[in-house]
Amino acid sequence: MPDQNKVIVVIREWLEKAENDLKNAAHTLKLGKECPTDTACYHVQQCVEKYLKAVLVWKGIAFPKTHNIAELINLVPSTLRPGIKDGEEDRLTEYATITRYPGDYEPISLTEARRAVKLARRVRREVRKILPKETLKSKRK
Repeated sequence: MPDQNKVIVVIREWLEKAENDLKNAAHTLKLGKECPTDTACYHVQQCVEKYLKAVLVWKGIAFPKTHNIAELINLVPSTLRPGIKDGEEDRLTEYATITRYPGDYEPISLTEARRAVKLARRVRREVRKILPKETLKSKRK
């Protein structure tokens, strides 16, 4: 059985990185029409991915190195899954695997980027409700 203190530290590390991604996405939106929406949405995907991985660490569930949100959600016990719809799972994954690279696809609108940040905030809220309270305390003093 893993050392509970080590598990708490690892969860906190995932949460800190997820928070940084959400801050980056939200801050980037403040640029308005000048917002690089692909960058904002990439950070949204990273935030959601890291929150899901924090839950998996908490439950002791191994996970692969992947950006596939559907794959990660399927590993999370059904009673702990945040409310992310199938279409949202797919779009989040695209933000990390397709739209962050040059290619032939529709640009991400500012409206879509704002919706994506709202989704990340919702996932954040839902996951933080289920994680043990001691994991939510900052490791910094």
